[in-house]
Amino acid sequence: MEIQWRKSSKSSDAASSNCLELAELDGEILLRESDDPGVVVRTSRAKLRAFLAGVKEGEFDDLV
Repeated sequence: MEIQWRKSSKSSDAASSNCLELAELDGEILLRESDDPGVVVRTSRAKLRAFLAGVKEGEFDDLV
């Protein structure tokens, strides 16, 4: 089964553009950077949703 990677509609189509790509496989969410497609992070929908909510709320702002 071939994984269907998606990227944000805000990402450029240029080959030099680096962006986050997302796919779903067997109920898991897969994430990778387009410039390093061999490294894939696996997570669940619930964990990704919680992480994104934390980002929106500024939960990780002090880490930068």
